Amino acid sequence: MAEQRISEGAEDASLLRVLGNWDALALGFGAMIGFGWVVLTGGWIGSAGTMGAVLAMIAGGVIMGVVGLTYAELTAAMPKAGGEHNFLLRGMGPRWSFIGSWAITGGYVTIVAFEAVALPRTALYLFPDLNQIPLWEVAGSQVHLTWALVGAIAAVVITFINIRGVKLAGVAQTFVVLFLLLIGVILVVGSFVGGSVENTQPFFTGGSAGFFAVLVVVPFLFVGFDVIPQSAEEVNIPARQIGRLVVIAVVLATIWYVMTILTTSSAMPADEIAQADIATADAMGALFGSDLMAKVLIAGGIAGILTSWNSLLLGASRLMFSMARSGMLPAWFGKLHPTYRTPANALMFIGALSFLAPFFGEAMLVWLVDSGAPSIVIAYILVSVVFVILRRREPTMDRPLRVGGAGNGGLVIGIAAVVLCIALLSLYLPFMPAALTPPPWILFGLWWVLGMFFLFRIPRGITPGEDAEHRLLEALNNR
Repeated sequence: MAEQRISEGAEDASLLRVLGNWDALALGFGAMIGFGWVVLTGGWIGSAGTMGAVLAMIAGGVIMGVVGLTYAELTAAMPKAGGEHNFLLRGMGPRWSFIGSWAITGGYVTIVAFEAVALPRTALYLFPDLNQIPLWEVAGSQVHLTWALVGAIAAVVITFINIRGVKLAGVAQTFVVLFLLLIGVILVVGSFVGGSVENTQPFFTGGSAGFFAVLVVVPFLFVGFDVIPQSAEEVNIPARQIGRLVVIAVVLATIWYVMTILTTSSAMPADEIAQADIATADAMGALFGSDLMAKVLIAGGIAGILTSWNSLLLGASRLMFSMARSGMLPAWFGKLHPTYRTPANALMFIGALSFLAPFFGEAMLVWLVDSGAPSIVIAYILVSVVFVILRRREPTMDRPLRVGGAGNGGLVIGIAAVVLCIALLSLYLPFMPAALTPPPWILFGLWWVLGMFFLFRIPRGITPGEDAEHRLLEALNNR
């Protein structure tokens, strides 16, 4: 049975190399610029003040940039679909590889589901009469059929686009990212024309608690640069360049979030931002004195939803495909579409989850953000650890991009990434400034209970190394 599963998973399991430089960068940047910048910016300013929020975002960008450097080197050295899956398999063995892969997949899936809920939430701003045909309440939030169908139908469409081929998904991503950048330019122009430095006061509020309240959302906001490693087998560019794009995407996302904070805070006094329904959209309207411009910003928010949704659906499906190819998940997830050469079954599985998410209402927005973040950080910790391990154990490994040089500089970067990510993870624990509430922990726990079912099916005693995947498949065949 295991032999049949593995042979089916390995059958014709090759992806098409059709993505170029811009396609890969658009996937990574677009994944990070989702909907959070539209709905969360007002809360950041209220929690930490304008400059407090800016400093927290820069600090988060630095942390993600250090982690991104480890990804850059490892991606250039192992340009295979699945990213973390391959890094950890070589450096720490199959079980740790599964844990890291399952962690980042969980983060991706929660954000894909988040975008499916965020889309109707945004559409409601444009169409106030969208809420029709009440269904049920979830955590005090009334769910309407028409509202939920907006997200559910979008889930079907985006999943279909991804099944049709990564090139089509890449073209769609490029178009939407360009529109998103245009919205950013308009927001900056509006800030210079209609904004005021006086509105940015107070610069700091909330003390350290306010700072950490912003910092804690960083994993959710920046997850996505690691989509570039997931698509490494579909990128037709040199391995060294793939690694560089990871870091460039993090830098661009940091600039975007800082820009959003500064332009929004310049538009209105802090008390008005606190009362705004969707602060960034109301800020755009205030900058130009036009409700139409607020709707234009919402269109930018929808663009952000689509770019993040598209990228992370792609990333999660490639991870599940890679795990199935290694025998860690059922071979069903490793099946490629016979015509489009995409992991169609994995895409349909994640698409089904995003289809269902809107039917749980707006309460799911916060729960999904909080439940996915710890898993994301766990994956980042493990990648940083394996970066250090491989630097020590395999100093002569082919590294087309070597961060920090050949000496101890690389080890310093790797150790710094481990320490920073552990510190970030600690913020979610009970009694910490940004401790999670019970519902997110329940979602987090359910994902990991499911993961344990697959983890314990992986044979013990398989040592890490370049051929670890081959030895794992042999062990599964011999069961």
